[in-house]
Amino acid sequence: MFSRFMDDIHFKTSIDVAHIRKSCQIVEKTICYLSSFIHEGITTLELDNLAGDFLKKHHCRSAIKGHQGYPAHICTSVNQVAAHGVPDHCRLKQGDLLSIDIAVEYNGWYGDGAWTFWVDKQGRHPLVAAAWKSLIAGIAAVRAGNTLGDVGEAVSNMARRLGYYVVEDFVGHGIGQQLHEGPKVPHIGKSGQGITIKPGMVFTIEPALVTINSPLTLLTDQWSLKADQALSAQFEQTIAVFKDRIEILTLSSKKLLKSIDYPPEI
Repeated sequence: MFSRFMDDIHFKTSIDVAHIRKSCQIVEKTICYLSSFIHEGITTLELDNLAGDFLKKHHCRSAIKGHQGYPAHICTSVNQVAAHGVPDHCRLKQGDLLSIDIAVEYNGWYGDGAWTFWVDKQGRHPLVAAAWKSLIAGIAAVRAGNTLGDVGEAVSNMARRLGYYVVEDFVGHGIGQQLHEGPKVPHIGKSGQGITIKPGMVFTIEPALVTINSPLTLLTDQWSLKADQALSAQFEQTIAVFKDRIEILTLSSKKLLKSIDYPPEI
């Protein structure tokens, strides 16, 4: 989310991870809450207002509202918009792809996540499936001793195998007491290269996939990045690395192993 990163990697204690986990759980709950309102006819601005009210009730705040001047509580990217879509008065239509990206700050700690919805459609959208599988491939490559190049290669290989393209400009990032910390987490890489993953790291993986590999255009709202003639889908999860395991902090469901081919119902 956005483009400003810190270079330093801040390694987290178990207590630190517990704080981040609380923020990430609010991210997950907010996305789940909004999912029940995502239907044909609602506006993304209405979704943004719902998100703002929900966060207020949970005694936290949107970490992106006001960040570098961003005007809303959540990012709502529809169809060709690959990232940073600004909520507006346009109504969703059946068959739209809507990606919601949300970051929250709770008691000084941050969580970050994103989810793509296929508006009022049943079955499996192939791009949504590919974006999810690419995310899961990246998560599967996360373990202490591996490298971020392993993660990037896993993500991009899966996307390419399924016939889609990773938006190279977007990367994951460390997170903790700042929304953006080191390291940068590219979604394209080479196995064995890049920063070594170590216990205490907490970072996001957030690949955006598009149907056509084309340059992105900044729209007149000065935030939304549109992929020319290409649909886009994105999922993001925050991951904590321990010595002998990892934890997906933004996905508390225990059904992940049953949902490796398509995102679970939330």
